[in-house]
Amino acid sequence: LRGPGTFELLQQTLTNDLRKITPGRAQYTHLVDQATGSVIDDIILWWIKDDIFDVMPNASNTSRVLRVLPGTDITQERSIIAVQGPQARSIVSQVVAEAGTVPHFGVVESSYLGESIILAGTGYTGEDGIELAIPNTIASLFWNKLLDIGITPAGLGARDTLRLEAGLPLHGHELGEGITPFQAGLAWVVAFNKPSFRGREALLAEKNRGIQRKLVGLKGHTRQPLRQDQEIAVDERTVGFTTSGNYSPVLQVGIAMGFVEPECEIGQHVQVLGKGKAINAEIVSLPFVKKVNSGQTLRSAKRSRLYGGYTRRSSKS
Repeated sequence: LRGPGTFELLQQTLTNDLRKITPGRAQYTHLVDQATGSVIDDIILWWIKDDIFDVMPNASNTSRVLRVLPGTDITQERSIIAVQGPQARSIVSQVVAEAGTVPHFGVVESSYLGESIILAGTGYTGEDGIELAIPNTIASLFWNKLLDIGITPAGLGARDTLRLEAGLPLHGHELGEGITPFQAGLAWVVAFNKPSFRGREALLAEKNRGIQRKLVGLKGHTRQPLRQDQEIAVDERTVGFTTSGNYSPVLQVGIAMGFVEPECEIGQHVQVLGKGKAINAEIVSLPFVKKVNSGQTLRSAKRSRLYGGYTRRSSKS
């Protein structure tokens, strides 16, 4: 999206307040349904400069977002490569110097092989790192250069494990039709100080009456993975359901996120019901694993991770 009036259009359409940031910064925000306030998509905005913005939807929601925010779809013109992990910036700076200095949620322009690229201090793993928007004409060359300097590729399955340990909601799981930012624990992305934005009245009504369910973390006691779409029960009474689940390589137990009744509390013991078996678990606060800012993390690998794309599908790699 670019041109006069772009700032105002985004400000009146999306939930977060663009006045919090300036050109050269990124912002997490939501596009919600006008009538219900449920999340049509969660979006990262890259404010490139002046009246030029990159709107990053989930790949499967691109057409839905374009129906509300008419812009130019550049999906087929460039690739997004994300390099995540405690050494991501120092390693990529060997190829693009700005990678070492772009701040967290900062956005800078650079070049590679004479082509313009964009770097942002963003990612979807809970780790430090950067994302790079690169023209398709040189994307494979850039990718191979990263491999040459020692970055390890990782598939979307690995990315999904990271985002789950970091307690990051994923559209189609913790966000989507019938799920509002308040239910997902993301009230901070709703800026009621703005006089108007899409879905404002619906969200204000929910804030005033209170939510009917809330997103929590669930931590098992064994290595057995928790899975999505499993019932959550207290004393044999169903109180909710899981939305994402897996085995946590860091905690070495099964973990999940899920929606439960608002009265459920942190520390409460529950049973997760799957395939006729009850798995004992505890409601815990999110994230499961916190990033350590000292340059080290709790994650076992001391290497940076690399993944491409935002198809948000499961992966075996």
